[in-house]
Amino acid sequence: MQVVEAHGARIPLIGLGTWDLRGRTCARLVEQAFRLGYRHVDTAEMYDNEREVGEGLRASGVKREEVFVTTKIWPSHFAPRELERSAKDSLVRLRLSEVDLLLLHWPNPQIPLSETLGALCKVKREGLARHIGVSNFTVALVEEAVKLASEPLVCNQIEVHVFLDQSKVIAASRKRGMAIVAYSPVARGGLKSDKVLARIGKAHGKSATQVGLRWLVQQDIVVIPRTSRIERLEENFALFDLELSDAEMAEIGALASRDGRIVDYAYSGSPEWD
Repeated sequence: MQVVEAHGARIPLIGLGTWDLRGRTCARLVEQAFRLGYRHVDTAEMYDNEREVGEGLRASGVKREEVFVTTKIWPSHFAPRELERSAKDSLVRLRLSEVDLLLLHWPNPQIPLSETLGALCKVKREGLARHIGVSNFTVALVEEAVKLASEPLVCNQIEVHVFLDQSKVIAASRKRGMAIVAYSPVARGGLKSDKVLARIGKAHGKSATQVGLRWLVQQDIVVIPRTSRIERLEENFALFDLELSDAEMAEIGALASRDGRIVDYAYSGSPEWD
C-alpha cells in the first residue's frame, strides 16, 4: 500500500470510511476490506460504530501494527477533561491501546481552540494516539491551530472530490506539512453519472468512480470512500494500475467549483474557506 508521509505519520493512500455503517454490516465490511488489502480505516465517536470497527479489525486476522486506525472527537467534547475522557472511551470501544490518528471532528468556536489543542496534544504525549490532526478546518483555522499546537498536526480531513474546489485549504494545509485526507471522495455516488469521468474511464477500462478516486490519489490526497457493498470495496481499491495523463488530470480538475459541497458544514455555520 502506498502512503502519504506527514510529520512522521505514514497514512495509507486508500482507506475505508465508515460513516453511517452500523452493527454487523459495519464489522463485516471492515473485516472484508482488510482481507482485500486495505490497511486504513476511519471512524469517529459520533458514528457510533467504533466497537464494530474494532471487531472487524480483529476478525480480519491482520496484525495491529499493519493497520492505520483513525477516530475523531466530537466538538461537544472539546473541553480538556471531556476530550481526554472521550479519547479513552474511544479506545475502550475499539479495544485498542492507542489509535494511529486522533482528529478534532469539526471546529467548535464555543471553546477556545488553545484549550482544545492543549488537551489533544496532551492525549498524544500520554500515548493514547500516535498522531493528531484536525478535520473540517478552514485556512484561517489551520494557521491558528498550527501556531497553538505543541505537537505536530499531521492532517486536515476535509470534503474533497472532483466537483469541489478545495485548492486554497489544501494549499494552506500542505504549507504546514499536513496531509490531506478526503472524505466523501465519490461525492456520495455522484461520480458514476459524470460523462467526463465515464469517457476517461472507458479509455482505461475503469469506472467513472475509479477515475475520480484516482484523480485524488494521483495528487497524494488520501481517500476514504465509504460503501455498504462488499463488491464496491474491491472497485474502490483498484486504483494503482491506472495512470491519468496530464491532460486528463486537467480536464477532470475543470469539473470543480467552489459551490460543489455536498456535506453541510454542520457545526459552525457557513464557513469562509478562504
